[in-house]
Amino acid sequence: MKEKVVIAYSGGLDTSYCVKYLANEKNLDVYSAIANTGGFSEEELRDIEEKAYALGVSKHITLDVTATYYQKCIRYMVFGNVLKNNTYPLSVSSERIFQALAIVKYAREVGAKYIAHGSTGAGNDQVRFDLTFQILAPEIEILTPIRDQVLTREAEINYLKAAGVERDWTKMAYSINKGLWGTSIGGKETLTSDQALPASAYPSQPLKEGSERLELVFEKGELTTVNGKTYADRVDAIRAVEAVGSAYAIGRDIHVGDTIIGIKGRVGFEAAAPLLILKAHHLLEKHTLTKWQMYWKEQIANWYGMMLHEAMYLEPTLRDIEAFLESTQQNVSGKVFIDLFPHHFQLAGVATLHDLMKSDFGEYGEVNKAWDGDDVKGFTKIISNSLKIFNNVNKGQLDI
Repeated sequence: MKEKVVIAYSGGLDTSYCVKYLANEKNLDVYSAIANTGGFSEEELRDIEEKAYALGVSKHITLDVTATYYQKCIRYMVFGNVLKNNTYPLSVSSERIFQALAIVKYAREVGAKYIAHGSTGAGNDQVRFDLTFQILAPEIEILTPIRDQVLTREAEINYLKAAGVERDWTKMAYSINKGLWGTSIGGKETLTSDQALPASAYPSQPLKEGSERLELVFEKGELTTVNGKTYADRVDAIRAVEAVGSAYAIGRDIHVGDTIIGIKGRVGFEAAAPLLILKAHHLLEKHTLTKWQMYWKEQIANWYGMMLHEAMYLEPTLRDIEAFLESTQQNVSGKVFIDLFPHHFQLAGVATLHDLMKSDFGEYGEVNKAWDGDDVKGFTKIISNSLKIFNNVNKGQLDI
């Protein structure tokens, strides 16, 4: 009787190679599982299932973890306005952990001796999968054919062709990972430092010209309403924003960052909904949070995003940070107005009952209502005391 292996399957080139290799060269009983984090339609999932069975898997399953991914991760990234290197909304970085969690749970359920993934040895995903598998199922051996054989995409394609697999290989020129919180695109251009991805490499193409206004409503930091329509399911609200934003090809960029293994990496992405939601949420917070709430949120959320990126989601400290982030959202409720244009957007303003720009106290740069000039003179004299003392004791050091 053949031993079972569960492969984290996406339908792409790498995992297709793994299925054939594990079945033909390792003589294993291959179970394929795709953990959907919200990036696939029902039609796409059916196509992925058909491809899996055509490759010869014994069983294929779709594990839908979209709701869990939102509830346990995306909402906290919104609360923290998390953008890696001020650019990337951690689309793949965060979803890989939840895919790994679902895959390892399934592997234990079916009694698999092995668990496999199609990551290369030069990226972050290998660590995210390995780390999660090792922590939660140390008894299951991990198999990584692409990493172990140091395969190029061309070599994988040639192997599949020789095995009788027929595909449109031109569509596999780019590695595309889709999820609710964005899509990453890797290809020959992202292996360089100077070349941009061609417009055709992005899955979403512009459908609209001109401009339109988008209205988003947040309740305690969570997006609830898009252009007047309220969504009970927050995931549907995100999808509604994505539909509007992607029609203008908003959210395209290339992220350059440090990988977990220490090398620099470059990846293209499109993330209309994440960028629109994060920037709108951040603007609303500027109006509703105090200076020190904003300051400490920025410090802590930056570290939270780094830990997510570095595959450390299971570190208990992250639960503590999530509790802090959620507590800051008590007054982050209101409407945000955004103007959309082809390839970019502009934040127009907010309307909220919790607006700390309330003019009862003063209008910035114009009128002061809750103090007078003498108050400011006294305040300035007191606040300057420490520097006056330093300058008196250490004469000349402040002459810059």
